[in-house]
Amino acid sequence: MTTTLDKATSDKVSFITFIITMFARSYKMKTKDAYLYLKKYGGLDYLFKHWWTLHTEDPYWAEKALYKTCYNNGGMR
Repeated sequence: MTTTLDKATSDKVSFITFIITMFARSYKMKTKDAYLYLKKYGGLDYLFKHWWTLHTEDPYWAEKALYKTCYNNGGMR
């Protein structure tokens, strides 16, 4: 049995995957480490909550918003 995602869910997954990868590259981290960092310091929660708004902006600003969110929650990168 195969399950397909609706377009909205597929768009959300694609965007979140893209931003995590972009964040990892920008801060010279492995993708897994970036994911764990974002998870630990609230970046993923922020991303899931605000993905719709963030995906309409320049990805640069989404990345900076994640950085600021993590920094405000104790992240040191």
